[in-house]
Amino acid sequence: MIRIGKISYWHVHAWDYTKQAQEHPDAQIVAVWDENPERGKKAAEQQGVPFFESLDEMLQSDIDAVIVDAPTSMHREVMLKAAAAGKHIFTEKVVAATLQEVNDIMNAVNENEVKLTVSLPRLNDGYTLAIRELLQEGLLGTVTLVRVRLSHNGATAGWLPEHFYGLEETRGGALIDLGCHPMYLTRLFLGEEAVDVHANFGYITGKEVEDNAVATLSTATGAVGIVEAGFVNNFSPFTIEIHGTDGTILYGTPDSKLLIRSTKKEEYKEAWVELPVPANRASAFEQWISHIQENTVAEENIAYAVELTKLMEASNRSAKEHRAIRLDELQA
Repeated sequence: MIRIGKISYWHVHAWDYTKQAQEHPDAQIVAVWDENPERGKKAAEQQGVPFFESLDEMLQSDIDAVIVDAPTSMHREVMLKAAAAGKHIFTEKVVAATLQEVNDIMNAVNENEVKLTVSLPRLNDGYTLAIRELLQEGLLGTVTLVRVRLSHNGATAGWLPEHFYGLEETRGGALIDLGCHPMYLTRLFLGEEAVDVHANFGYITGKEVEDNAVATLSTATGAVGIVEAGFVNNFSPFTIEIHGTDGTILYGTPDSKLLIRSTKKEEYKEAWVELPVPANRASAFEQWISHIQENTVAEENIAYAVELTKLMEASNRSAKEHRAIRLDELQA
């Protein structure tokens, strides 16, 4: 049994990961620490586990691992402490808001030989698995443009917690939160690293952080990625478009159907064809438990998570400085 200490219930998905741990036969949450003691004590009481006033004391206890749902601004601090204590780490995205911070975390993870996995859930969804297979078959020819959009009404409908709009803790708004998913998917489907990023932020509801965002990724081959995210839309479908020299893949336009047209196969030439979407593979949390048990490393997950931080840092700088930011400008 892997004994887990929960680091904070700040994030809106904190209870989702708690549920995943409770439902996993080889995992158990046995302790809670929270930078907000009132919230932490309540969460601990609900689970019948001890609340630790001190994070250091919880990390010195007999836990094996931690789940991190602390404010983004605290990720570096709490993960460096967890790694130094030899505790495996499952964390909400982003790992950290800057490349410098994420490099510090990765160095600590590697030096202390702990298992890190980041919650990038849509990497494991069936439509992603199907699209990756289609791209590997070369059915689109050369990919020229990828667009992924994800937006909800959290700000306009008022269901996001107020602390999600504080720049100091969040390090950003719609893009660094919800926009993480279209960002890592866009990078995945492009099949190459971005050279630079140009982002534009909107402030529809007048919050301190953006609630409406677009980031454009440029690549060395000329392919373009478009990442869209928002907290201000009621009926905006999760949408994927991938266009290539020989075909196009669509998903969520607006229904959750995977469609293709391609000159590469006779049956895809004349009309849009709906393709089956396979079941999701194991979740990031389940993969993390397996990595701990099998002494393996979440190489792909970590690689995309590190790159996600680079793209987010570049996006935040771009919106602030009103210019494209080259990724090689980022301070490592």
